[in-house]
Amino acid sequence: MPDLLLELFSEEIPARMQARAADDLKKLVTDALAKEDVFGEAAKAFATPRRLTLVISGLPVRQQDRKDERKGPRVGAPEKAMAGFLKSTGLTLEQCETREDKKGEYYVAVIEKAGHGTDELIAEIVPKLVRNFPWPKSMRWGTGSLRWVRPLHSIVCTFEGEVVPFEIDGIKSGNVTYGHRFMGPDAITVREFDDYVAKLDHQKVMLDGQDRAAHILEDAKNLAHAQNLELIDDEALVHEVAGLVEWPTTFMGSIDEEFMSIPQEVLTSTMRANQKYFALKDPKTGALAPRFIVVSNIEPEDGGAAVVNGNERVLRARFADARFLWDEDKKHTLEDFAKKLDQVVFHAKLGSVAEKSERISKLAGELAAVTGADKGQAELAGRLCKADLVSGMVFEFPDLQGTMGRYYAEADGLGADVADAIAQHYQPQGPSDDVPEGAVAQAVVLADKIDTLAGFWFIKEKPTGSKDPFALRRAALGIIRVLLLSEHRLPLGSVLLKQLVRFRNARELGHFRDAATHIMELNELDVPDDVVHDALRGLSPSKDEREKKIGRDGPELVKDTVSLLAFFADRLKVYLRDKGMRHDLVDAVFALGDQDDLVLIVRRVEALTDFLATDDGKNLAAGYKRAANILRIEEKKDKATYSGAPDAKLFDSDEEKTLAAEIVTARTAASAAIDKEDFVGAMAALAKLRGPLDTFFEKVTVNAEDAKVRENRLNLLAEIRSALHGVADFSKIEG
Repeated sequence: MPDLLLELFSEEIPARMQARAADDLKKLVTDALAKEDVFGEAAKAFATPRRLTLVISGLPVRQQDRKDERKGPRVGAPEKAMAGFLKSTGLTLEQCETREDKKGEYYVAVIEKAGHGTDELIAEIVPKLVRNFPWPKSMRWGTGSLRWVRPLHSIVCTFEGEVVPFEIDGIKSGNVTYGHRFMGPDAITVREFDDYVAKLDHQKVMLDGQDRAAHILEDAKNLAHAQNLELIDDEALVHEVAGLVEWPTTFMGSIDEEFMSIPQEVLTSTMRANQKYFALKDPKTGALAPRFIVVSNIEPEDGGAAVVNGNERVLRARFADARFLWDEDKKHTLEDFAKKLDQVVFHAKLGSVAEKSERISKLAGELAAVTGADKGQAELAGRLCKADLVSGMVFEFPDLQGTMGRYYAEADGLGADVADAIAQHYQPQGPSDDVPEGAVAQAVVLADKIDTLAGFWFIKEKPTGSKDPFALRRAALGIIRVLLLSEHRLPLGSVLLKQLVRFRNARELGHFRDAATHIMELNELDVPDDVVHDALRGLSPSKDEREKKIGRDGPELVKDTVSLLAFFADRLKVYLRDKGMRHDLVDAVFALGDQDDLVLIVRRVEALTDFLATDDGKNLAAGYKRAANILRIEEKKDKATYSGAPDAKLFDSDEEKTLAAEIVTARTAASAAIDKEDFVGAMAALAKLRGPLDTFFEKVTVNAEDAKVRENRLNLLAEIRSALHGVADFSKIEG
């Protein structure tokens, strides 16, 4: 079957846009053909710096003939309605069919459409696609109206080896393309894909980006191995460089020894960000080696000597600048830098980074007891964790924030724990990023992310839909991962409410200005833990008491806290589902709404998962659903809720008495187990209800003729519902 070959040849496409553009090209063309009921066997797209290419194999020569049926008015409908229908279809009344449904006869227009040639469809699809291509950024050039990422020079479009003719803004499709800009610039005439790939390769263009990346990686590793060195893994850089060259050639250069005293991260960041060089290390020591790999887009006649020499000179200048910044920064301490943070705005409504650092310091000191850290070290690390933001190094290399803070902390003699905390306090930055190690680091990380979340909730800047400009979902997931992986027990609701109160106090005291001056006043205005717990559960003794201890806007702060906890719940559900836990069991535990200790929530979900995997668990869940369904039906019919204690005097069967006694026993045992955080034990206690419940349903009629007996039995079933809800809301469990 025929193949389609499409190439859009232009000036250099930014490397970061190439992969997405290739995927878009494939999807847009295949989707457009699919709308015309034209399907190929396989489609593949490619990108190089100067071309987007698509090949679709196994396409039919022609589109199949089609019938389009359009339902019309009822037989006997007004003449005006019928005339409008016939005009829209282009048929006469005699050409329409009549069909019948429950409402009577109606007209149907059956319009036969002859299939078009696939080449005709392509000639219509491609120009529309090119004019509306979804580039993140595009440009116009010359006098034309076409927009493309860079000036578009030519279009190759062949089907069955023949040119598909069309024109876009003066550019006519054809079968001519061009090879490498320097080593194969002559025109190439192509017919089909295999011919196209072979001729490009001859003209020094490696079409497949994956092949270019693999070639770069293999050659770089071979060069490193020849010098007894090891390539530092950087998959993202490999693919970025593959998007910068069409014919990759690797060379090794040297770094002057005088620059090797600069922190390794500075050297690698300079090489990577500015020059796209690959760094090497000594496998014996793990230290950065005074060598680098550069990838060229040409095969120089001198074996690469000029390329290496030129890149060494450029890198020498870059490193000289970095050394100057490093030497200047070493003249200052982190305390010196921290004094300048009041000049850096964190957010217009949340004040400066200096104020945020003070809040982090205070909260980290409080969380030290949770993570097992030294309080003084946690407070110090929290106060200085953002200080390197005003250093020359971080100003020049923003990706080194935190990393440079570690070096400055070590130079100041602040100790390994404080230095590590400063270096790690941005972690984890994604689901695959490492969780920080060390009690001090974890206290600072939790404090930083909790403060960020509370702050943005306080100013009503919450994520909406897919929009999350301040990465609050990532911050919440980071807190979840730190707490769960380290098994830190944190009353999250209490901490969040107290932090919201601090934001309120800061606003009232100084409008987020001069936090250092007001820090003692903030301490005095903090809310006691017992008031926090009561407020979250709606148990404040009175409005006057609430206003006295939390303030006039206390209810609003509580509302924000509940909203934040719900946000955490959603993030935790996603996290647990990604770990393979059943979503309905997660919902069953969350539905209780009485727990903000994430570690305990997860333990409950795990215990419930194990319990429901047993026969007792499955049968008890089935018995619960039967009881709950009866209650739901009868409560709806009676317009009442059954929750009263059953009256033992109204039991007229041994099965009722036995079940009632077993419920009391199971509930007591389960409650005691839950108090000890023994959720497996709680499930085991409830499992003993399986037998009595099965017997009850087998021997007892719930809807007895005696109204009082019926109500008593419904109350007994409500006891079952209540007992099981002590560990999870079984109504959320599917199956």
